[in-house]
Amino acid sequence: MPPFLRGLTLGLSLIVAIGPQNAFVLRQGLTRQYAFLAALVCSLADSLLITFGVLGVGALLARHSALTVLGTLAGASFLLWYGWRAFQAARTPGALEAEGQSVTTPSTLVATAAAFSLLNPHALLDTVVLIGGASASLDAVGRQAFLVGTILASWLWFFGLALAGRQLAPLMRNPRAWQVLDVLIGVMMWAIAAGLVLNGLRT
Repeated sequence: MPPFLRGLTLGLSLIVAIGPQNAFVLRQGLTRQYAFLAALVCSLADSLLITFGVLGVGALLARHSALTVLGTLAGASFLLWYGWRAFQAARTPGALEAEGQSVTTPSTLVATAAAFSLLNPHALLDTVVLIGGASASLDAVGRQAFLVGTILASWLWFFGLALAGRQLAPLMRNPRAWQVLDVLIGVMMWAIAAGLVLNGLRT
């Protein structure tokens, strides 16, 4: 899989999972209160973390062959675990609930969206550690393409939620839809993990 598509697929697989950022942006979309501002802040924050992960952590690992192997194996292991978790979630599907009090002032919204993005341990792990490790086996050009793909996934998803909040709400509340989505995420995670290992062996 080309680095751009690998980054786009991995980015979407990570970001689509139920989480506080998604619920927050969806809630703003449902109420039509600064939904695009919420999507912008979350996308910018994710872009910053992803860039640091790919060009910082990923580039650091790539300069040392032993660290590259370690980062690749760690990333693949995490993806296998993440995929297994998605399959387990499919057995007991949940739903993304967007009810609750929406943020009604721009300044409060920016602070809240930034907190959801930058103070969320899972988001930090996904964007910096996992994505950085997944890009370690790529060359400089490949990492740049991978970076563009993962960032694009973030922007597409958050602005898609903001734009289609009212239309997506019934689907997001349907456990069966999340069950199918979790299975697809699990398959993608395991496929990407296999690709990481195979690519690492070739390099």
